[in-house]
Amino acid sequence: MDLPVDEWKSYVLQKWSLLPKSIQVTISTAETLSDIFLHSSSLLQPEDEMFLKRLSRGYLVGKDPSAPLFYREEGNRKFQKRDYMGATVLYSKGVSYSRPNSEDISLCYANRSAALFHLGQYETCLKDIVRAQTHGYPERLQPKLLLRKAECLVTLGRPHEASQTISDLESNFAAKPTLAASQFQILQRTLCRLKVKVQEKENLTETSPAALTKAFEDMDLREENEQISSTSSSVSLCTDPLKGRYLVATKDILPGELLVKEDAFVSVLNPGEMPLWHHGLESKWDTRATNGDLYCHRCLKHTLAPVPCDGCSYAKYCSQECLQQAWDLYHSIECSLGGLLLTLGVFCHIALRSTLLARFEEAGRVINKLCGEITNRDICLPESKNLAQILSYDLGGESKKKGKTVETPIPGCDINGKYENNYNAVFSLLPHTGNHSPVHKFLCALSVSALCRQLEAASLQAFTTGLKSSKLKAAAAPVLYPELKIWGVAMLRHMLQLQCNAQAITTIQQTGSEENLITDSRQVRLATGLFPVISLLNHSCSPNTSVSFISTVATVRASQQIKKGQEILHCYGPHESRMGVAERRQKLRSQYFFDCNCPPCEREKQRPSQGPRREAFCCHRCRALLQGDDVLSCGSTSCTESVSRDHLVSELQDLQQQVGMARKLLRNGELERAIQLLLGCRHDAESFLLAEHSMVGEIEDDLAQAYAALGDWEKSAAHLQKSLRVVEVRHGPTSVEMGHELFKLAQVFFNGFAIPEALNTVQQAEKVLLVHYGPWNDEIQELQKMKSCLLDLPPIPVGPNE
Repeated sequence: MDLPVDEWKSYVLQKWSLLPKSIQVTISTAETLSDIFLHSSSLLQPEDEMFLKRLSRGYLVGKDPSAPLFYREEGNRKFQKRDYMGATVLYSKGVSYSRPNSEDISLCYANRSAALFHLGQYETCLKDIVRAQTHGYPERLQPKLLLRKAECLVTLGRPHEASQTISDLESNFAAKPTLAASQFQILQRTLCRLKVKVQEKENLTETSPAALTKAFEDMDLREENEQISSTSSSVSLCTDPLKGRYLVATKDILPGELLVKEDAFVSVLNPGEMPLWHHGLESKWDTRATNGDLYCHRCLKHTLAPVPCDGCSYAKYCSQECLQQAWDLYHSIECSLGGLLLTLGVFCHIALRSTLLARFEEAGRVINKLCGEITNRDICLPESKNLAQILSYDLGGESKKKGKTVETPIPGCDINGKYENNYNAVFSLLPHTGNHSPVHKFLCALSVSALCRQLEAASLQAFTTGLKSSKLKAAAAPVLYPELKIWGVAMLRHMLQLQCNAQAITTIQQTGSEENLITDSRQVRLATGLFPVISLLNHSCSPNTSVSFISTVATVRASQQIKKGQEILHCYGPHESRMGVAERRQKLRSQYFFDCNCPPCEREKQRPSQGPRREAFCCHRCRALLQGDDVLSCGSTSCTESVSRDHLVSELQDLQQQVGMARKLLRNGELERAIQLLLGCRHDAESFLLAEHSMVGEIEDDLAQAYAALGDWEKSAAHLQKSLRVVEVRHGPTSVEMGHELFKLAQVFFNGFAIPEALNTVQQAEKVLLVHYGPWNDEIQELQKMKSCLLDLPPIPVGPNE
């Protein structure tokens, strides 16, 4: 997903292995990105490009007149089964593959409006009705569409507009009586019913639609930092020869305090599972919903009714405004390259988009970075300095002017010492060129070279002549130099930067069926972005901050008290609650090129033979902790039991398989069988796993879900409380994982009408989740609704004998 598809990686690896040793050495020992790019680019042959084009054609990203009918019919089947959400997704796919101003697209929009109407999405339904009409919806079908429009307007409390729509509809009947008698009668009855509704609404006082929750207002920084944009005044930027740039607290910080609120400089939606199509497949049209179908490709907002690009089927947006902004900023270039960008991976896509966005900063500053000392006649790199040296010279260290040594700001800062969310800061992020393997650098360089060749082959008018949008500042639309090798070096730099600096943009998605009364959720990666300020945070396996996202905006909150002068730390992924020290250090070394010496790693290094207790085995006789390497012995002095580690690992694998079978039964609605299997699994787990082992917690959680589905809230709560104890041991009482588990327990108590327990658990969950997410979080909003509902209940009457 991040890197190119496996077929291209294998192809490049083979090409590398066949290169003469001297060329491999030249690329391996090249000191600059410019040399790596130019050497690799010279090796890209026409047959390489042809192979890449064949791979790219496997992604169906163009308009195709055969697709809309397929998706419309599939959507109709879902609609007839009252699966309106599934129908909406399929109609959206039909819209995406349809050409603008065609009957296909108008029919797909109209059908989607019907599904949205049944989902209660009336405003969005109205927008789709307008889109259907704009694209030439057939005249013979207009009455049905206008009736739906009138129903939406009535439901939304807009009777005057509904009356006008009904009048238009009646005029349409009178002018063009094209309907059959039976259809006409049905429509007439519907009209009569709507007229009554309109009269009822007109007798009521109209109220304006409820204001949408403005989540961003809850995310404002109390006091903006003058040194670092998007950051609280509670932090300061420092630099160290060993640690590089980092952030420290300038005062005591309380848990939950907002420290950073930063919009991504660049982000690219992760495409999800997009199978490559090839001849011989039964159908080339995929009916599965992916992130690309459900989220805006610019702002990443969830959308039920995406608006597609007019030129391709892949890019979809939440609104016409987002579509236009994306087109003006980058999609006018990317549109024809969709298949290639999906083949080359998200990192290559971000590299291109970052370079395109550089056009919107001050032309002189960006071009000076990329081109160095250029003349009006020739566009080339100066002989005395290569690109990497120019950038290093410009961004950090010392510069000498007229015999004087001038100390420059911290890399990424402007001449006034301010660090901002801009291309200057993005370019200052380290590419770690010397740490990447030669074959990885060759893969990235060859991929970028192929992309540059495609840009060169395509029309570069939009790429080189500024922007069409009159809404953007004229000064923000510089002319780009046609020397694509310069931009190729920049893209290679960005692609290498991303391994250490890419930030996964995540969202919380609910799992399980819609019938489940208890919400189970998981964190999923929605997109990948570059956040220059968040990139300043160093790693800890036990961080003191929590990062969350809304749209493309990241927020960093203190997850615990941070003392003045203490470093602000973020977890890069390997967390002490999820991995042992050896696994964490290996992952950090391979991806981020450093050995972690944070306090948890130092503590665990002192006792390397002892793995995390939460994942340990116990003696089946006395339940004491088993210790050792290949052969484990009971830790109790009164017990002589021993067992091989391999035997216990095999038992754990068998248990995991049994739990997997139980979960499948749960998904299929076979609750009683699932419960019996899970109870057996719990009994087996107790014989060799410690009570705080993650598998024990998962079994209890699954049992809670099963009993909740049966409506046995008391048993569900009992099992969930046992799961909660495991989560607390593994992650801590104030962890975000604890917050999510408390949220589930609050739902169980709420549905079981256990009012005191529900109110107490709601309060606990709210307290924990507020620290990590702030008040705009969906789960917090749901908790507040539960609390309001419980507090509004009348007191339960107490009888005379009670």
